[in-house]
Amino acid sequence: MECVPNFSEGRNMEVMEAILTPFRNREGVALLDWSHDEDHNRMVVTLVGEPEPLKDAVIEAVKIAVDRIDLTKHKGQHPRMGAVDVIPFIPVKGVTTEEAIELSKEVGRIIGEEIGVPVFLYEDSATTEERRNLAKIRKGEFEGMEEKIQQPEWKPDFGPVQRHPTAGTVAVGARMFLCAYNVNLDAPDVEVATKIAKRVRHIGGGLRFCKGMGVDLTERHQSQVSMNLTNYTKTAIYRAHEMVRMEAKRYGANIVGAEVIGLVPLEALSDSLAYYLGKEKIEEGEMSIEEIARQVQEYLQLEDFKLDQILEYKLAQQVK
Repeated sequence: MECVPNFSEGRNMEVMEAILTPFRNREGVALLDWSHDEDHNRMVVTLVGEPEPLKDAVIEAVKIAVDRIDLTKHKGQHPRMGAVDVIPFIPVKGVTTEEAIELSKEVGRIIGEEIGVPVFLYEDSATTEERRNLAKIRKGEFEGMEEKIQQPEWKPDFGPVQRHPTAGTVAVGARMFLCAYNVNLDAPDVEVATKIAKRVRHIGGGLRFCKGMGVDLTERHQSQVSMNLTNYTKTAIYRAHEMVRMEAKRYGANIVGAEVIGLVPLEALSDSLAYYLGKEKIEEGEMSIEEIARQVQEYLQLEDFKLDQILEYKLAQQVK
């Protein structure tokens, strides 16, 4: 099972290290990747492991985050409703979606009943169609959730019917692999990125499995189209990248870099490389993983791209 918890802290290294501690050197769990962004003020962690030890590690980290993160003092470009904002579970090998759903419900129950943070089940674990979409649950963010949670249709699936005073609420669920992909523009005005994001994302008539928003990269004097590709097999990275490039032309903006957040399946990168090489597909064994990574980084201008951002499904077999 893979788990990718998102924590609303991307600036305080001491707090981030404390949250990461339960994931390090733990039997049955492997910490594959973690990244943080000061503009987003957010940390994304990628884990893989057997369901039970994975559950225990996540619960321990949630307790630390709830204790150490105060959202009344939190500011960042990324929308957030909780100290631990979202906890998705993704079946990798030897487990089913149904098992991922059951694990998400058990984790949600513990967070709600034992830790005291309200929990909304989302995606494949959602109890209503309205809650399947994370953006709909998060709308209003931490500040707006105080009133929102009192509405009958937004009663939490687990936990108290009131926002935790400092840790907010959390979404827990099961889903397929998601590619978090950001494209940076030389336009410092975030409104440009926001307008592009609205055209690229599905809700605005864009790519079917793309969610997007504009982000202000103040320190870099740039803006960013931040996207979640919720089904990389149907909305490929290269399509999102090129659609951003196409829409940016109307504003005289150019792509100056991009980044993959967390890990992505090798297939998601090889499909994009095949497009840029003018090939139908990259055949198995045709290129090494290192060569695929190098060429994708070159074609997509990926910033700080690391080889360990590629998640091969066989990784799950290596966890003892």
